[in-house]
Amino acid sequence: MAPYKARRNIRTRPTTIFGGALFFIGVIFYLIVRSSDGSDAVRPPPSVGGASSIKRYQMNTLSASWRSFENKEHVLILTPMARFYDQYWNNLVRLNYPHELIELGFILPDGREGNAALAKLEDAVKKLQTGPKRNRFAKVTILRQEFPSPVTQNERDRHALSAQKERRSAMAKARNSLLFTTINAATSWVLWLDSDIIETPETLVQDLAAHNKPIIVANCYQRYRENGLDKIRAYDFNSWVDSDTAQQMSKDMGEDEIILEGYSEMATYRTLMAYQYIEGNDVHEELELDGVGGTALMVKADVHRDGIMFPSFPFYHLIETEGFAKMAKRLGYQSYGLPNYLVYHYNE
Repeated sequence: MAPYKARRNIRTRPTTIFGGALFFIGVIFYLIVRSSDGSDAVRPPPSVGGASSIKRYQMNTLSASWRSFENKEHVLILTPMARFYDQYWNNLVRLNYPHELIELGFILPDGREGNAALAKLEDAVKKLQTGPKRNRFAKVTILRQEFPSPVTQNERDRHALSAQKERRSAMAKARNSLLFTTINAATSWVLWLDSDIIETPETLVQDLAAHNKPIIVANCYQRYRENGLDKIRAYDFNSWVDSDTAQQMSKDMGEDEIILEGYSEMATYRTLMAYQYIEGNDVHEELELDGVGGTALMVKADVHRDGIMFPSFPFYHLIETEGFAKMAKRLGYQSYGLPNYLVYHYNE
Protein backbone atom coordinates (compact mmCIF):
# COMPACT_ATOMS: atom_id res chain seq x y z
CA MET A 1 0.00 0.00 0.00
CA ALA A 2 2.97 2.35 0.46
CA PRO A 3 3.42 3.05 -3.27
CA TYR A 4 -0.25 3.95 -3.55
CA LYS A 5 -0.01 6.43 -0.66
CA ALA A 6 3.09 8.08 -2.20
CA ARG A 7 1.29 8.78 -5.52
CA ARG A 8 -1.75 10.11 -3.66
CA ASN A 9 0.42 12.51 -1.64
CA ILE A 10 2.08 13.90 -4.82
CA ARG A 11 -1.29 14.60 -6.44
CA THR A 12 -2.81 16.32 -3.44
CA ARG A 13 0.15 18.34 -2.09
CA PRO A 14 -0.84 22.09 -2.44
CA THR A 15 2.71 23.37 -3.02
CA THR A 16 3.20 20.99 -5.93
CA ILE A 17 -0.02 22.14 -7.60
CA PHE A 18 0.84 25.82 -7.07
CA GLY A 19 4.38 25.40 -8.45
CA GLY A 20 3.12 23.64 -11.58
CA ALA A 21 0.59 26.38 -12.18
CA LEU A 22 3.25 29.06 -11.89
CA PHE A 23 5.51 27.23 -14.35
CA PHE A 24 2.66 26.88 -16.85
CA ILE A 25 1.75 30.59 -16.58
CA GLY A 26 5.40 31.54 -17.01
CA VAL A 27 5.70 29.54 -20.23
CA ILE A 28 2.54 31.12 -21.68
CA PHE A 29 3.72 34.63 -20.73
CA TYR A 30 7.14 34.02 -22.34
CA LEU A 31 5.56 32.85 -25.59
CA ILE A 32 3.17 35.82 -25.69
CA VAL A 33 6.01 38.32 -25.11
CA ARG A 34 8.22 36.78 -27.81
CA SER A 35 5.31 36.67 -30.24
CA SER A 36 4.52 40.35 -29.80
CA ASP A 37 8.14 41.48 -29.67
CA GLY A 38 9.42 39.38 -32.58
CA SER A 39 11.98 36.60 -32.55
CA ASP A 40 15.67 37.29 -32.99
CA ALA A 41 15.58 34.88 -35.93
CA VAL A 42 13.26 37.13 -37.96
CA ARG A 43 13.85 40.60 -36.51
CA PRO A 44 16.39 42.66 -38.52
CA PRO A 45 19.38 44.00 -36.61
CA PRO A 46 18.73 47.39 -34.94
CA SER A 47 21.07 49.12 -37.42
CA VAL A 48 19.09 47.93 -40.47
CA GLY A 49 15.72 49.29 -41.54
CA GLY A 50 13.51 51.32 -39.28
CA ALA A 51 11.58 54.50 -39.97
CA SER A 52 14.75 56.50 -40.68
CA SER A 53 15.60 54.28 -43.68
CA ILE A 54 12.32 55.01 -45.49
CA LYS A 55 12.50 57.85 -48.03
CA ARG A 56 9.48 59.36 -49.71
CA TYR A 57 9.60 61.33 -52.96
CA GLN A 58 6.72 63.35 -54.41
CA MET A 59 7.49 62.71 -58.06
CA ASN A 60 4.45 64.66 -59.25
CA THR A 61 5.95 67.85 -57.80
CA LEU A 62 9.38 67.33 -59.41
CA SER A 63 9.84 70.11 -61.96
CA ALA A 64 11.92 70.39 -65.11
CA SER A 65 11.16 73.88 -66.33
CA TRP A 66 12.50 76.99 -68.03
CA ARG A 67 13.10 78.34 -64.52
CA SER A 68 15.58 75.59 -63.70
CA PHE A 69 17.98 78.00 -61.99
CA GLU A 70 15.33 79.67 -59.81
CA ASN A 71 13.62 76.37 -58.95
CA LYS A 72 16.96 74.79 -58.00
CA GLU A 73 16.34 71.85 -60.30
CA HIS A 74 18.89 69.05 -60.14
CA VAL A 75 20.94 68.30 -63.25
CA LEU A 76 22.80 65.10 -64.07
CA ILE A 77 25.65 65.61 -66.55
CA LEU A 78 26.68 62.33 -68.19
CA THR A 79 29.79 61.75 -70.28
CA PRO A 80 31.01 58.57 -72.01
CA MET A 81 34.78 59.07 -71.99
CA ALA A 82 37.46 57.29 -74.00
CA ARG A 83 40.01 60.11 -73.78
CA PHE A 84 40.49 62.81 -71.17
CA TYR A 85 40.90 66.36 -72.45
CA ASP A 86 41.95 69.10 -70.04
CA GLN A 87 39.90 71.59 -72.07
CA TYR A 88 36.76 69.50 -71.59
CA TRP A 89 37.29 69.35 -67.81
CA ASN A 90 38.10 73.05 -67.47
CA ASN A 91 35.01 73.95 -69.50
CA LEU A 92 32.86 71.65 -67.32
CA VAL A 93 34.15 73.26 -64.12
CA ARG A 94 33.42 76.74 -65.51
CA LEU A 95 29.71 76.01 -66.00
CA ASN A 96 27.99 78.53 -63.74
CA TYR A 97 24.89 76.53 -62.89
CA PRO A 98 25.14 75.94 -59.10
CA HIS A 99 27.53 73.03 -58.69
CA GLU A 100 25.66 71.80 -55.61
CA LEU A 101 22.75 71.04 -57.97
CA ILE A 102 24.90 69.10 -60.45
CA GLU A 103 25.86 65.43 -60.31
CA LEU A 104 28.42 64.04 -62.74
CA GLY A 105 28.59 60.57 -64.25
CA PHE A 106 31.33 59.05 -66.42
CA ILE A 107 31.80 55.69 -68.09
CA LEU A 108 35.14 54.60 -69.54
CA PRO A 109 36.07 51.59 -71.67
CA ASP A 110 38.36 48.81 -70.57
CA GLY A 111 41.83 48.66 -72.08
CA ARG A 112 44.95 50.82 -72.27
CA GLU A 113 43.27 53.98 -73.56
CA GLY A 114 40.53 53.71 -70.95
CA ASN A 115 43.09 53.22 -68.20
CA ALA A 116 44.99 56.35 -69.23
CA ALA A 117 41.79 58.41 -69.33
CA LEU A 118 40.67 57.03 -65.96
CA ALA A 119 43.92 58.00 -64.25
CA LYS A 120 43.62 61.60 -65.46
CA LEU A 121 39.92 61.80 -64.63
CA GLU A 122 40.38 60.50 -61.10
CA ASP A 123 43.19 62.99 -60.58
CA ALA A 124 41.02 65.90 -61.74
CA VAL A 125 38.01 64.78 -59.69
CA LYS A 126 40.06 64.37 -56.51
CA LYS A 127 41.62 67.81 -56.90
CA LEU A 128 38.26 69.48 -57.51
CA GLN A 129 36.25 67.67 -54.85
CA THR A 130 38.82 68.40 -52.14
CA GLY A 131 39.23 72.03 -53.21
CA PRO A 132 37.04 75.07 -52.46
CA LYS A 133 33.52 73.99 -51.57
CA ARG A 134 31.89 76.39 -54.06
CA ASN A 135 33.51 74.49 -56.95
CA ARG A 136 32.61 70.98 -55.85
CA PHE A 137 29.87 68.99 -57.55
CA ALA A 138 27.15 67.29 -55.51
CA LYS A 139 28.28 63.81 -56.55
CA VAL A 140 30.65 62.15 -59.02
CA THR A 141 30.18 58.59 -60.29
CA ILE A 142 32.76 56.79 -62.43
CA LEU A 143 31.97 53.49 -64.16
CA ARG A 144 34.12 51.10 -66.18
CA GLN A 145 32.85 49.02 -69.08
CA GLU A 146 33.69 45.35 -69.21
CA PHE A 147 34.96 45.70 -72.77
CA PRO A 148 37.36 48.03 -74.64
CA SER A 149 36.29 50.45 -77.38
CA PRO A 150 35.64 48.48 -80.59
CA VAL A 151 37.82 50.93 -82.58
CA THR A 152 40.80 53.12 -81.72
CA GLN A 153 40.13 56.71 -80.77
CA ASN A 154 42.00 58.44 -83.58
CA GLU A 155 39.59 60.45 -85.71
CA ARG A 156 40.02 58.54 -88.98
CA ASP A 157 39.31 55.11 -87.48
CA ARG A 158 36.52 56.40 -85.27
CA HIS A 159 34.59 57.91 -88.16
CA ALA A 160 35.15 55.24 -90.80
CA LEU A 161 31.82 54.14 -92.26
CA SER A 162 32.66 50.45 -91.80
CA ALA A 163 33.15 50.94 -88.06
CA GLN A 164 29.98 52.87 -87.34
CA LYS A 165 27.48 50.13 -86.54
CA GLU A 166 29.76 48.38 -84.04
CA ARG A 167 31.09 51.63 -82.57
CA ARG A 168 27.72 53.24 -82.08
CA SER A 169 26.18 50.06 -80.72
CA ALA A 170 28.90 49.99 -78.06
CA MET A 171 28.33 53.69 -77.37
CA ALA A 172 24.60 53.10 -76.92
CA LYS A 173 25.25 50.34 -74.38
CA ALA A 174 27.65 52.60 -72.50
CA ARG A 175 25.13 55.45 -72.43
CA ASN A 176 22.37 53.18 -71.13
CA SER A 177 24.57 51.68 -68.42
CA LEU A 178 25.62 55.14 -67.29
CA LEU A 179 22.08 56.50 -67.31
CA PHE A 180 20.41 53.64 -65.42
CA THR A 181 23.16 53.63 -62.78
CA THR A 182 23.17 57.36 -62.01
CA ILE A 183 19.67 58.80 -62.46
CA ASN A 184 17.79 59.23 -59.18
CA ALA A 185 14.47 60.48 -57.87
CA ALA A 186 15.69 64.08 -57.52
CA THR A 187 16.99 64.40 -61.10
CA SER A 188 15.09 66.94 -63.23
CA TRP A 189 17.39 67.18 -66.26
CA VAL A 190 19.99 64.96 -67.92
CA LEU A 191 22.67 66.72 -69.97
CA TRP A 192 24.65 64.43 -72.26
CA LEU A 193 28.00 66.12 -72.86
CA ASP A 194 30.65 64.38 -74.97
CA SER A 195 34.18 64.24 -73.59
CA ASP A 196 35.59 65.98 -76.66
CA ILE A 197 33.35 69.05 -76.31
CA ILE A 198 35.91 71.57 -75.12
CA GLU A 199 34.09 74.89 -75.43
CA THR A 200 30.53 75.89 -74.53
CA PRO A 201 28.90 78.99 -73.06
CA GLU A 202 29.22 79.00 -69.26
CA THR A 203 25.42 79.19 -69.17
CA LEU A 204 24.99 75.97 -71.19
CA VAL A 205 22.75 74.23 -68.63
CA GLN A 206 20.29 77.05 -68.05
CA ASP A 207 20.34 78.08 -71.74
CA LEU A 208 19.17 74.65 -72.87
CA ALA A 209 16.72 74.23 -69.99
CA ALA A 210 15.22 77.68 -70.70
CA HIS A 211 13.58 76.28 -73.86
CA ASN A 212 11.60 73.86 -71.67
CA LYS A 213 11.65 71.15 -74.35
CA PRO A 214 11.67 67.41 -73.60
CA ILE A 215 14.75 66.99 -75.83
CA ILE A 216 16.98 69.75 -77.18
CA VAL A 217 20.44 69.72 -78.70
CA ALA A 218 23.06 72.38 -79.44
CA ASN A 219 24.84 72.66 -82.80
CA CYS A 220 28.34 71.16 -82.70
CA TYR A 221 31.12 72.90 -84.65
CA GLN A 222 34.91 72.73 -84.70
CA ARG A 223 37.53 75.50 -84.70
CA TYR A 224 40.49 75.25 -87.08
CA ARG A 225 43.09 77.39 -88.80
CA GLU A 226 43.50 77.77 -92.54
CA ASN A 227 46.05 80.01 -94.25
CA GLY A 228 46.72 81.69 -90.94
CA LEU A 229 43.04 82.49 -90.34
CA ASP A 230 40.79 81.20 -87.54
CA LYS A 231 37.72 79.48 -88.95
CA ILE A 232 34.90 77.20 -87.86
CA ARG A 233 33.23 74.27 -89.60
CA ALA A 234 30.27 71.96 -89.02
CA TYR A 235 31.17 68.80 -87.11
CA ASP A 236 28.20 66.74 -85.88
CA PHE A 237 25.74 65.61 -88.56
CA ASN A 238 23.47 63.46 -86.40
CA SER A 239 20.89 66.22 -85.83
CA TRP A 240 18.58 66.31 -88.82
CA VAL A 241 15.11 66.62 -90.31
CA ASP A 242 14.09 63.51 -92.23
CA SER A 243 13.67 63.35 -96.01
CA ASP A 244 11.59 61.32 -98.44
CA THR A 245 14.82 59.86 -99.81
CA ALA A 246 15.93 58.57 -96.40
CA GLN A 247 12.50 57.13 -95.69
CA GLN A 248 12.54 55.25 -98.98
CA MET A 249 16.08 54.01 -98.25
CA SER A 250 14.88 52.54 -94.95
CA LYS A 251 12.04 50.72 -96.72
CA ASP A 252 14.51 49.09 -99.11
CA MET A 253 17.00 48.07 -96.40
CA GLY A 254 17.51 44.73 -94.77
CA GLU A 255 16.29 44.28 -91.21
CA ASP A 256 19.72 44.79 -89.59
CA GLU A 257 20.94 47.66 -91.75
CA ILE A 258 21.20 51.24 -90.50
CA ILE A 259 21.22 54.68 -92.12
CA LEU A 260 24.22 56.83 -91.21
CA GLU A 261 24.55 60.53 -91.80
CA GLY A 262 27.46 62.52 -93.17
CA TYR A 263 28.80 59.91 -95.63
CA SER A 264 28.87 60.43 -99.39
CA GLU A 265 28.24 56.70 -99.90
CA MET A 266 24.85 57.15 -98.24
CA ALA A 267 23.21 60.31 -99.59
CA THR A 268 19.99 60.85 -97.63
CA TYR A 269 19.23 64.47 -98.60
CA ARG A 270 18.07 65.16 -95.08
CA THR A 271 18.13 68.70 -93.72
CA LEU A 272 21.20 68.73 -91.48
CA MET A 273 21.10 71.18 -88.56
CA ALA A 274 24.88 71.56 -88.86
CA TYR A 275 24.35 73.51 -92.09
CA GLN A 276 21.50 75.68 -90.76
CA TYR A 277 23.81 77.89 -88.70
CA ILE A 278 23.69 81.58 -89.67
CA GLU A 279 26.20 83.81 -87.96
CA GLY A 280 24.55 86.65 -86.06
CA ASN A 281 21.09 85.06 -86.02
CA ASP A 282 19.13 84.42 -82.83
CA VAL A 283 20.88 81.74 -80.76
CA HIS A 284 17.50 80.70 -79.32
CA GLU A 285 15.95 79.91 -82.71
CA GLU A 286 14.47 76.39 -82.58
CA LEU A 287 14.25 73.68 -85.22
CA GLU A 288 12.10 70.55 -84.94
CA LEU A 289 14.28 67.48 -85.49
CA ASP A 290 13.81 63.80 -86.31
CA GLY A 291 17.34 62.78 -85.31
CA VAL A 292 19.68 64.17 -82.66
CA GLY A 293 23.37 63.99 -81.88
CA GLY A 294 24.68 63.47 -78.37
CA THR A 295 27.48 66.04 -78.19
CA ALA A 296 25.46 68.48 -76.03
CA LEU A 297 22.00 66.99 -75.61
CA MET A 298 19.60 68.09 -72.85
CA VAL A 299 16.79 65.69 -71.91
CA LYS A 300 14.07 66.03 -69.31
CA ALA A 301 14.62 63.21 -66.83
CA ASP A 302 11.01 62.10 -67.16
CA VAL A 303 11.66 61.27 -70.82
CA HIS A 304 14.23 58.71 -69.70
CA ARG A 305 11.97 57.56 -66.86
CA ASP A 306 9.32 56.76 -69.46
CA GLY A 307 11.73 54.14 -70.80
CA ILE A 308 13.34 56.00 -73.69
CA MET A 309 16.93 54.89 -74.04
CA PHE A 310 19.61 54.59 -76.72
CA PRO A 311 19.00 51.53 -78.92
CA SER A 312 22.15 49.48 -79.44
CA PHE A 313 20.39 47.65 -82.27
CA PRO A 314 18.77 48.87 -85.52
CA PHE A 315 15.57 50.65 -84.48
CA TYR A 316 13.67 51.67 -87.62
CA HIS A 317 17.15 51.52 -89.22
CA LEU A 318 18.55 54.02 -86.73
CA ILE A 319 20.91 53.49 -83.81
CA GLU A 320 22.15 55.24 -80.64
CA THR A 321 21.22 58.96 -80.40
CA GLU A 322 19.29 59.01 -83.68
CA GLY A 323 17.44 55.89 -82.58
CA PHE A 324 16.78 57.64 -79.26
CA ALA A 325 15.04 60.52 -81.06
CA LYS A 326 12.95 58.05 -83.07
CA MET A 327 11.93 56.14 -79.95
CA ALA A 328 11.05 59.39 -78.20
CA LYS A 329 8.87 60.49 -81.10
CA ARG A 330 7.03 57.16 -81.08
CA LEU A 331 6.14 57.92 -77.45
CA GLY A 332 5.02 61.48 -78.18
CA TYR A 333 8.18 63.47 -77.37
CA GLN A 334 9.37 65.92 -80.04
CA SER A 335 13.09 66.67 -80.35
CA TYR A 336 14.41 70.18 -81.03
CA GLY A 337 17.71 71.72 -82.07
CA LEU A 338 19.32 75.15 -81.76
CA PRO A 339 21.08 75.76 -85.10
CA ASN A 340 22.69 79.04 -83.99
CA TYR A 341 23.75 77.94 -80.51
CA LEU A 342 27.26 76.54 -80.95
CA VAL A 343 29.44 74.25 -78.88
CA TYR A 344 32.90 73.25 -80.08
CA HIS A 345 34.53 69.86 -80.60
CA TYR A 346 38.20 69.14 -80.02
CA ASN A 347 40.26 69.43 -83.20
CA GLU A 348 42.79 66.62 -83.61
